[in-house]
Amino acid sequence: MGKLRLVASQEVQEMLGVSRTRAYQITNSKIFPDPVAVLSVGRIWRTEDVERWIKEHRPDLHDPAQ
Repeated sequence: MGKLRLVASQEVQEMLGVSRTRAYQITNSKIFPDPVAVLSVGRIWRTEDVERWIKEHRPDLHDPAQ
């Protein structure tokens, strides 16, 4: 089994290529994956979940070469 890769809000923002405000709006929408944990520093998501969401909902950002 591979290592669990996690991302925080800042990384999600970078992956989406949006402002902090827009990233907040997206990550709080009902269609965005639930975070795996909420820590004192913020929410964290599984990288795999965010990448899958981007592929399904933001195909313009999906790089098939990855």
